[in-house]
Amino acid sequence: MSTGIAASDRKLLLIGGGLLLLLMVLTTVLAPPPQETELPIPSTYSTQSHGAAAAYRLLANLHYPVRRWESPPTELDGEAENTLLILAEPMQPPNDKERKALEEFVEEGGRVLFTGANISDYFPDAQLSREFPDAQWKSLTPSLPTRFTRGVKHISMKVGGYWKAIGAEQLSVLQDEGKPVVVTWSVGDGMIIWWAGSTPLSNAGITREDNFTFFLNTVTSSEQDEPYRIYWDEYYHGQRSSPWAYVGKTPLAWSALQIALLVLVVLFTFSRRSGPVYVPREVSRLSPLEFVDTLGGLYERAGAGASAISVSLARLRTRLTRQLGLGMNTPNEELAEAAETRLGWKKSGLGLALSRAAVAGRAGQVRSSEALEIVKKLEEFAAKLDVRSLTRRENQ
Repeated sequence: MSTGIAASDRKLLLIGGGLLLLLMVLTTVLAPPPQETELPIPSTYSTQSHGAAAAYRLLANLHYPVRRWESPPTELDGEAENTLLILAEPMQPPNDKERKALEEFVEEGGRVLFTGANISDYFPDAQLSREFPDAQWKSLTPSLPTRFTRGVKHISMKVGGYWKAIGAEQLSVLQDEGKPVVVTWSVGDGMIIWWAGSTPLSNAGITREDNFTFFLNTVTSSEQDEPYRIYWDEYYHGQRSSPWAYVGKTPLAWSALQIALLVLVVLFTFSRRSGPVYVPREVSRLSPLEFVDTLGGLYERAGAGASAISVSLARLRTRLTRQLGLGMNTPNEELAEAAETRLGWKKSGLGLALSRAAVAGRAGQVRSSEALEIVKKLEEFAAKLDVRSLTRRENQ
């Protein structure tokens, strides 16, 4: 028994393999280069100049209780006391439930260090000016001696926005030409600290001037002279703690799609070879319908529409003469009159049909459509005779 692959199956396998290869090539070609996938965000996973991996590792090496937070703020319930949440230029805005959870976290005693110009998306009470500063490194001097500026003479920062107006409960810690760029204010038992830019904690900025001291002052509790429990947010940078979120950032989804396509092709080819075989039913050549089809095909190919009309006319005349008890040579006009009188076929058009059929039967060529119309009319009268004969037998 031959075990080779059939030509049709081989063709399907080649098509499936070609599609798989095409998907792999498109994945490789369309994937952006690594330098384009790096976004300018201070992520603790990034070692680029704008990243914050250095600051995160520095806190860990100094034994600060720091960890990455990859869950929504709704899971911060009960974690507010002596806790600092760092939201370093978050990219994705929160929903209403998350925004409310952040407010409750601060009101219950939590601290938030927020950097960037989109703070109003998270805390609606924060209002920034519409003025867009020049995004260049600037050396700024603290405007007030506070615990955040203890031991700090100059801070290097790329300013991303200005505070609109300082309220009674707010404190301007650092200014750029009289415009607040570092602001703190109390909310309930907690506090919000806003930086106009995240560069003091970035890989490129933490070693500039007194940025390192300024950063440590911010993450250290002044009341207990010990560091806060620090949660460094990565949730709003797109990091998610669920397995599905992790899989979405890997090529695993594309690989699964390619494997699924290959499995479908294999199953399809296998089912074609191993499925049940159905033998089509052969119609008997003795079938009356086949005889009719064959005869009709012969008439059609020969163009013998007149012959078909003559056959139908002769059949109808024979049955009429027998039914009426007339001779076989009875003219069509007399035959039609007798049928109208004795069979009740008044105004049936039998005479016209008989005369039309007689003329067409003597003609050499008749159009197929005309021949079909005449034959159908003759067969209708023949069917009437069949019905009449059946009714008579039932009455007897």
